[in-house]
Amino acid sequence: MPHSPINQQEINTTVWKACDTFRGTVDPSIYKDFILTMLFLKYISDVHQDKVEELTKQFGDNPAMIEAMMASQSFKIPTGSTFWDLYEHRHEAGNGSRIDQALHAIEEANGTKLKNVFQDISFNTDKLGDEKQKNDILRHLLEDFGKETLNLRPSRVGSLDVIGNAYEYLIKHFAAGSGKSAGEFYTPPEVSDLLSILLEPEEGDQICDPACGSGSLLMKCGKQVQKNFGGSRKYALFGQEAIGSTWSLAKMNMFLHGEDNHRIEWGDTIRNPKLQDTSSQNQGGLLHFDVVTANPPFSLDKWGHEGAEDDPFGRFRRGIPPKTKGDYAFISHMIETLKPGSSSKRGGRMGVVVPHGVLFRASSEGKIRKQLIDENLLDTVIGLPEKLFFGTGIPAAILIFRKQKTDDKVLFIDASREFKNGKNQNQLSTDNIQKIVDTFQDRQTTDKYSYLATLEEIQENDYNLNIPRYVDTFEEEEEIDLMAVRSERLALHNELADLETEMAGYLKELGYE
Repeated sequence: MPHSPINQQEINTTVWKACDTFRGTVDPSIYKDFILTMLFLKYISDVHQDKVEELTKQFGDNPAMIEAMMASQSFKIPTGSTFWDLYEHRHEAGNGSRIDQALHAIEEANGTKLKNVFQDISFNTDKLGDEKQKNDILRHLLEDFGKETLNLRPSRVGSLDVIGNAYEYLIKHFAAGSGKSAGEFYTPPEVSDLLSILLEPEEGDQICDPACGSGSLLMKCGKQVQKNFGGSRKYALFGQEAIGSTWSLAKMNMFLHGEDNHRIEWGDTIRNPKLQDTSSQNQGGLLHFDVVTANPPFSLDKWGHEGAEDDPFGRFRRGIPPKTKGDYAFISHMIETLKPGSSSKRGGRMGVVVPHGVLFRASSEGKIRKQLIDENLLDTVIGLPEKLFFGTGIPAAILIFRKQKTDDKVLFIDASREFKNGKNQNQLSTDNIQKIVDTFQDRQTTDKYSYLATLEEIQENDYNLNIPRYVDTFEEEEEIDLMAVRSERLALHNELADLETEMAGYLKELGYE
């Protein structure tokens, strides 16, 4: 029977509608993990089923050969652990424990590839209600994902990235509805696009996000390499994420987008950086990267101040950030993981999203900022519009750093007034992004939009990087012609007098003297 044609919007809508099973019963912050994990399980099960049927056509009379060929696949699903095995038993008691057992079996069968990915996700939880309610909810969930619309077999999907797109669609919608915590796992796509273009990742680059969330920003950098180098996948993605369930999202997200060359670690980047160099000549030091980019949590409290002074990696040699604001802790970490420049390589590039306070706050942050500028590491400051980020209405900025600059100046771009209005979130349009990129590449002063500042000018401003100090966006009000206004008033006064006379005539005719 031929498959119906694939439709991205239909898949997105069907998966989002599956959330109705939980709405009103379970908080979205909890059920997002169930939905995303079920999409992952459904996809790998459909790929598995497609392969089994393909091999059965080839070796139908030789089950041992089919079994051997399936065992050689890069990804394995043990017998009885596919989505369809669970679907078949959905009317029986114990849906929660069966799903958990299947996920555990898949994790075990794939060695390090999925190690611990499902450890924070249990379908057999009391958060779904008592046993009967939980069983009913999960039966409905299995039926939602069992619809023909969500047939995700490669023979139907082809080379389209519908599964990865659906995953990103879900992550974005969960972020939009989950309030303050959304920024912990999702960077708006147009901001990821902008960063990935500005940092110009190349073939062969090692790319890192030390606060990677669900991995969307990392994958956008990978997509830039593919786009600019004829589809090449000669790059490596590295990341670290502190929240276990979000780390699991990143691992599944990488798998669903076919990003095999990745290393995503779970742990606190500041307190316990996991991306370390194990080579004999630099054992225990931090790994260094061509591109480092992140949207770290804004002004994180309790970021690890207590251990910063004795940091074994020397990340805080320029100064220790304040106890209640971790912005410069992430910046300091990222700077220390940039590859140095050389005559053959242009050196590490870094892009980080920060709140505006990072540009001007004094004390320890001011000292760190001064050091970074004096070392000629800061390249560009870009002011973004307000309400771009989920969970916060405050405007943010992007800081671009380079290990090997071609001048000793800093470019300031004020893009705060150019955006596409949205109901809850504003967006950067394609034109808005292109204007930032063109200005960034031209590296010139533009009236009321950008300013190329010298080190001396920044020193005169006491190393304060507040954008209005450099980019004058003041619009002069039109001069008022007082004589013209007076003439207009007199004309109106005379017109009113004529109307009063005319009205008096009408009233007299009607007998109202």
